[in-house]
Amino acid sequence: MLKVGIVGVGQFGQNHARILSQSDRCEFVGLYDKNQKRAVEIGEKLNEKAFADFDSLLAEIDVLYNVVTTVSHFELAKKALEKGIHVFIEKPITAEIWQAEELVELASENNLKIQVGHIERFNPVVTEIAEKVKNPIFIECHRIAPFTARGTDVPVVLELMIHDIDLILAFIKSKIKSINASGASVMTKKIDIANARIEFENGAVANITSSRISLKRSRQFRFFQKDAYFSLDFQNQKVRFVKKSKNIYKVMPKILMGKYDGIETKDVVDVLELENFKREKDALTTELEAFIEAIEKDEMPIVDGVAGMRALDVALKIVEKIKR
Repeated sequence: MLKVGIVGVGQFGQNHARILSQSDRCEFVGLYDKNQKRAVEIGEKLNEKAFADFDSLLAEIDVLYNVVTTVSHFELAKKALEKGIHVFIEKPITAEIWQAEELVELASENNLKIQVGHIERFNPVVTEIAEKVKNPIFIECHRIAPFTARGTDVPVVLELMIHDIDLILAFIKSKIKSINASGASVMTKKIDIANARIEFENGAVANITSSRISLKRSRQFRFFQKDAYFSLDFQNQKVRFVKKSKNIYKVMPKILMGKYDGIETKDVVDVLELENFKREKDALTTELEAFIEAIEKDEMPIVDGVAGMRALDVALKIVEKIKR
C-alpha cells in the first residue's frame, strides 16, 4: 500500500488531509505545514502525525499531496520528485510555465507521475455527459464567487477560470488560433474579474467569464454541438440536455417557408433534466484516490502534468492579454 503525506493543511488542504487519513486506498503517514501550530492542530484533530519539517515527511512517503499556495508549488514539488516521490499538485500546477515544464520533464526522467487538481474533471455533472459531448462548436462558461482572502495571491484567471480552461481543452481537440481577453483589478492588486474568448483552428469558440467579487456563487458551463447542447450547473448538480426533437420533421416545412406561427419549443427540441446523481464518493475523494490508482496501475493520471501545463499556458496568455 502506498505511503502518502500532505504538505499544506490550510482551509482547503485540511479537506485533503481528512480524506486521505480516512481512505482505505493508502497509508496516510502524516502532514506538514510551515505554520507549525496549524499543522499540530490538524494533526491532533485527525489523530495523525504532524511533521516538524518537510524533509522528514518526504523521507517516509511514496506520494506527496501538495496543497500549498501556488507560488510554493514548484519548489516543494521539485524537491519531492528529486527524491523519487510521485506528486499531486493542486491547480494551477505552478505559477510560471517554465516551472511546469521543468516538473513535467523531471517526472518523465524519473518515471514518476504528476496529477494536477482540476477537480471538475471528477464532478458528476461532467462525467455524466463526457461520452455524449461530440465536437462542441461553442462553449460558454460563467464561474463567479463572493470575495474571500484565499487564492488572492494569484489573478482570478489562475484561481477560478483555469478550471474551465482545463475542461475546454479536454473537450475541444484542436489547437488554439487566437485569444482575446479583458479584465480588471477591483478588490486586490491582482485581476479580480476577467473575460476571455478563445478561438480554435477547427472553428470552435469558447467564451469564459470568472469573478471573485460577486455577491453570489455560480458555476455554469454550456456545450453547444450539432443538433444538441448541454447546460451544466456545477453549483446545484444539475444537467440539462437539449437535442433536436424527433418530431421536428413535422414542422420543418413551415420553418423552411419562414412560417413560425403555432410552432412551440417542444416541436423543435427535446429537453432532458438530470439531477440527484448517485455516487459513492464525492468529487474530491474520487480525485485524490484516482491518483493512487494511476500509480498502482502505472497508468496516466486523468489530469496529468502535461494537461496541467496546457491549462496554465492558456491562463497565463489570458493574464498577459488583460495586462496589455
